[in-house]
Amino acid sequence: MDFGVVLQTNPPAARTVAMAKRAEEHNFSHFWTYDSHILWQEPYVIYSLILDQTRRITVGPMVTNPATRDWTVTASTFATLNHHFGNRTICGIGRGDSSLRVMNAKPVGLSDFRRSIGVIKDLAGSRSAEINEATIRFPWSQGSHTPVWVGAYGPKALAIAGEVGDGFILQCGDVEIAEWMIKTVREAAAGAGRNPDDVAFCVAAPFYVTDGTEESRKHAIEQCRWFGGMVGNHVADIVSRYGTDSEVPRALTEYIQGRQDYDYNEHGKSGNTHVDFVPDEIVERFCLIGTAEEHREKLERLKALGMTQFAGYLDHDNKEETLRVYGETVIPHFTEKIQAKS
Repeated sequence: MDFGVVLQTNPPAARTVAMAKRAEEHNFSHFWTYDSHILWQEPYVIYSLILDQTRRITVGPMVTNPATRDWTVTASTFATLNHHFGNRTICGIGRGDSSLRVMNAKPVGLSDFRRSIGVIKDLAGSRSAEINEATIRFPWSQGSHTPVWVGAYGPKALAIAGEVGDGFILQCGDVEIAEWMIKTVREAAAGAGRNPDDVAFCVAAPFYVTDGTEESRKHAIEQCRWFGGMVGNHVADIVSRYGTDSEVPRALTEYIQGRQDYDYNEHGKSGNTHVDFVPDEIVERFCLIGTAEEHREKLERLKALGMTQFAGYLDHDNKEETLRVYGETVIPHFTEKIQAKS
């Protein structure tokens, strides 16, 4: 199983690059960033710095969208990074949230969402794609490969993930919700004639390692409560589209009943003042909070459901220690042991 880190591209960029190098040192395989060009710095510029100063780690957005950039520009960026640094990029993509909502724009429609995935995957993979009744290809790109993983919550978007995505990203660490969503994506893949085992499954959620005391746990919950607010934005869209009695698990839809206004100026930030509606129970269900042993236990449950990568959000005050504990005790637990002598 792979492990990734998710981080905002707050200035200075040198700090983000340093965290990526630290993640690689602790054997994380992926370094993901937000892609919201108004709220944070442009991630693709920073990816080039990270790739230049690391040797193994794969970089990409969690998640980009088909609206703020032309699809061919996104694909060209990935193909260019691959040309210079080897195939060490990955594209997480969704319909658009903060990058669009801060401009009072709406997420893209499902049809364009599906088409964008194919175009980006083909062009970034050194293949041709159909755009505006023209067949185009990057003549300078050969042997490039960028997997496209789909971030989704609603039934129709989940179906797209299974039908055309190289992977599925669930931004929520709840075991019950993960079970339903992974099952839904697998069924969609099978229905499209694909092998469900060919679809990677990434669970992304804040991870905070505590010292085992109640005081430490309470502090971690407050540091991660923002995540319930971020997920709530997507859930609110699902409820408005499908209602509260849809096939979507009630564990995901019930908690937003007290949700009111949401301020994207505080998006993804600890101490967000618009997440009082998120109860402690939801924070603990959606995130990974506790001792290293508790983290391992929950990760085992998610792995049993089909998770192939866990990506942990580091938007809290315990970044370096969380990376250290994972590198020393959690990641080795899920790594194949190789004997020096047999």
